Amino acid sequence: MLDEALKGEIQTAYRHALEGLGLTPRYGQRLMIAEIARTLGGIEADETGKRVSDEHVCVLEAGTGTGKTLAYLLAALPVAKARGKRLVLSTATVALQEQVLHQDLPALKAHSGIDFRYALAKGRGRYVCVARLDQALDGGEENPTLSMFEQALDSGGDDFQALVKAMGDAYGNGRWEGDRDSWPEAIKDEHWRRLTVDHRQCTNRRCGHFGACAFFRARRDMEQADIIVANHDLVLADLSLGGGVVLPDPGDCIHVFDEGHHLPDKALNHFTYRFSVNAGLRWLRNLRKSLTELNTALGGQATLARLLASLPQAMDAAEPRLGEAFALGHQLAGRPQGLGDGEEFHQHRFEMGRAPEALRDHAAALVTLFAELSRTLESMADILRESLDPDKHTGLPREAAEAWLPLVALLHGRALEAHALWQAFTEVDPEGEPPRARWLTLEHFGGEPELTFSASPVSAAHTLAKSLWGTTFGAVVTSATLTALGRFERLQERAGLANRYRYQRLPSPFDYSKAVLSVPREAVDPADREGHERAIVDFVNGLERQEAVLMLFSSRAQLRAVEKALPKDLAGRVLAQDRLPKRELINRHRKRVDAGEGSIIFGLASFAEGIDLPGNYLTHVVITRLPFAVPDDPVGATLAEWIESRGGNSFMRISVPDASIKLVQACGRLIRKESDYGRITLLDRRVLTRRYGRALLDSLPPFVREIDGVRQEP
Repeated sequence: MLDEALKGEIQTAYRHALEGLGLTPRYGQRLMIAEIARTLGGIEADETGKRVSDEHVCVLEAGTGTGKTLAYLLAALPVAKARGKRLVLSTATVALQEQVLHQDLPALKAHSGIDFRYALAKGRGRYVCVARLDQALDGGEENPTLSMFEQALDSGGDDFQALVKAMGDAYGNGRWEGDRDSWPEAIKDEHWRRLTVDHRQCTNRRCGHFGACAFFRARRDMEQADIIVANHDLVLADLSLGGGVVLPDPGDCIHVFDEGHHLPDKALNHFTYRFSVNAGLRWLRNLRKSLTELNTALGGQATLARLLASLPQAMDAAEPRLGEAFALGHQLAGRPQGLGDGEEFHQHRFEMGRAPEALRDHAAALVTLFAELSRTLESMADILRESLDPDKHTGLPREAAEAWLPLVALLHGRALEAHALWQAFTEVDPEGEPPRARWLTLEHFGGEPELTFSASPVSAAHTLAKSLWGTTFGAVVTSATLTALGRFERLQERAGLANRYRYQRLPSPFDYSKAVLSVPREAVDPADREGHERAIVDFVNGLERQEAVLMLFSSRAQLRAVEKALPKDLAGRVLAQDRLPKRELINRHRKRVDAGEGSIIFGLASFAEGIDLPGNYLTHVVITRLPFAVPDDPVGATLAEWIESRGGNSFMRISVPDASIKLVQACGRLIRKESDYGRITLLDRRVLTRRYGRALLDSLPPFVREIDGVRQEP
């Protein structure tokens, strides 16, 4: 149970925050605070602080306007401090992360009466490596061979040297903290690659610049923080390294996942393996070309000399095998001669994720070869790291180790990635469990043909259940859209969330009777592609001239076709996605509305989430078709195939619930504040004619409905 003193502290902080910020209490917000405090405050722990209870996660759907950021901060922070834990706040988007950092946390600190410190956590790759910056400032190449592997073959020219000098000055006098995101101008990827390192390349405390390191300086700030602001990718990356590597140990943390509906997809991305054959052959050939330099620089050390001597044999075995894999992959994909004329891309998915026996046998040989190569490169990297330690006497000068460790570590990472991919192609999926998706992609890269082998789990549920929910002290998962068709089952299935956790949908403060959901007579079945396109064009022609409209399309081809078919004067009112940067498009839309002109945004799926146009900036949302997923995703297609093979209905189990979530998100663009109003038009008649249509409509907020021009009160 929640301690009475702690309950009083939370209530007092809430009252002070409301008064200081000039806010009125909201029913849903109070419920959210109570539910989080009850869940986290009720976690049982042993005398060492380790969690021993299993009801330590609460999942809360809180719509726009609930004030959920203030709610979870006020409820979770006092509990975390009382239990000696750190609060890790994770978001899916940079926009929300910046809002929390620059608005919500300063406001809470100023007005709640709670004393706390907070810091931003970023991955190592977002920070400049001071050793590399210093090397570049001295005018020397950090390592010409390393540059080649990082696809920065030229010296970078004057603009790179100018960038390095400006960075050195800014970092040296404290005007810049060394992270890429706070540099005032965009930095080219090829330049940034030469100024940063990954966890394998970094020498940590053995580095001569450790005391001035931007990443470790940020880590030291983070170690003093009560609240650590991160993102889902960083939390998942830390867990994949075992936890407690970049962020504190999960058992010492309470996690809050805002925008939590993104977590399953983010997790899947972290456990997807890829290997591009020609890219792999290129780095192996470049390694072969570098052996003379490597032997000259490192061959004086006996063990390194022996390891270097074994590399040619490993490469002699791997290169022809990869060439055969390239030919076999093209044959299996039905393109033995490569892509046809005018064909830019071809994907071939293996049914039920089963790779043919010939490919599995080939993969098994490559697993052995890349395992051997990985071990050799790892042993070399270990010796180079030891050579940086003044207490270790390896017989290799520190300067040589410092110069060549980044390259060897980079190659070790490449070999490990290749090993993981080929391993995934050799494994037999457990009976009764969803299979791994496996597929091939043929495309052109830099004018050359490329073949990429990919493998991915079809669900991250098991991984999240074990690595995240099983290790964290406590967690809150929240978002405006967590339920599908009004239930949490789809999220539970995808995110590995147990039934015993606490689930609640919080009431919205909005009056949805101010909005009309319309399925007009013009709505047709999108199966009639031309008829549907004409219906959209006719509908746009009928819009009032001064309306502020967001029109959402499910395909870029249809968006362009409708845009092209509009009369010239009407097309001038349209702001289409990809024609302008997103921020510029939104700014132009706002200016037109402010000037009393009409404005119509044409957007794709990304505009159905995260676009915030309150009041008169958006009074009409048009959804051209129900947002069913495009059926060419190999991961989703493999899962659907597996469900069907077991007698299930993948469309009702996956497609309809996922479409429900996307439809709610799209409709959610309209009502952003309590005073908002307007209309949502759905130009897809299937919502009235198919059996799933009623379920989709009933999962939406209680808008006033207008079907074929007939108004239906909620």
